[in-house]
Amino acid sequence: MAMWVFGYGSLVWKPGFHYDDCLVGFIKGYRRVFYQGSTDHRGTPEFPGRTVTLEPADGEICWGIAYKITKKEDQEVAITHLEVREKQYDKKAYLDIFTELTSSAPAISNALVYIASQDPKINKNYLGPASLYEMARQIVRADGPSGPNRDYLFQLEKALGLLGCEDKHVTDMADEVRRIVEEAI
Repeated sequence: MAMWVFGYGSLVWKPGFHYDDCLVGFIKGYRRVFYQGSTDHRGTPEFPGRTVTLEPADGEICWGIAYKITKKEDQEVAITHLEVREKQYDKKAYLDIFTELTSSAPAISNALVYIASQDPKINKNYLGPASLYEMARQIVRADGPSGPNRDYLFQLEKALGLLGCEDKHVTDMADEVRRIVEEAI
């Protein structure tokens, strides 16, 4: 039986596991937000980066890529990889993936999605909302073992653009980061 994994952040451009097929699609009732702190990939405990998580939002959708993993050994390797990579995302959800805006029937049911809790008592890396400027300043400053936080943002913006999936929050954040960087020069 095939397993599906839905990526909406770095998994969009860098899954890091073998998959048999992929499908551009979206989940309903969520939006992508830069509210999760990254102290292990795109920042440090002293200067956490900001990565995306999902926030429940009635009437909204979040585009990404669903990856199909068929072979049992590939599934085991993918889960092992994701459990390390996504360890700061403490919730797993199984959500329906849609490909058509007008369709009420999902293209895929029960795709695995990693989500960060919004409760700082449960998720010590949850940073929560802040002004666009404050979040962008934090992204400009943060750098971790996987590289600068701004690279994460720009890769996500580029990948979503190549898929034809605009996300205003990502675009606005990228524009603000570019503005801050240009002013610093």
